[in-house]
Formats: sequence, structure tokens, C-alpha cells
Amino acid sequence: MNPPRRNRIVAAVFALLLGGLGIHKFYLGKVGWEIVYILFCWTFIPGIVGFVESIIYLIMSDEEFAAKYG
Repeated sequence: MNPPRRNRIVAAVFALLLGGLGIHKFYLGKVGWEIVYILFCWTFIPGIVGFVESIIYLIMSDEEFAAKYG
């Protein structure tokens, strides 16, 4: 059975809109990081990081994204 493939556009949209809560990390299977994002969401730092990560996901090629996040 193959693991589910993740879409970089979906990850970028999650990071842009819900990055402050770490939803994109949950989507990518990084639950530990999602907990960190939730714990620090009141500082707005995860929101800024989520915005930057959304840009990174959009700049990545599909091959790079698949290699890193499967």
C-alpha cells in the first residue's frame, strides 16, 4: 500500500491561510511541529513562519516537494 501523496499547492494554501495554527504541518505529517505552532500561536510568530513556508512550497518543484514530504 502506497502512502498518501501530498500536494504542494494544498500545503501552501494551508500554510498561508492557517499557518498560525500549524495546519499545514499536520497535513504534511509533522504533528510534533503542529503542536509547537499551536502552543506559540498567540505570539504571531507561527503565522509569519507559515507565510514564509507557503512561499517556499510554491517555489519548490513538484519533485523537490515529493522528495522532502512524500
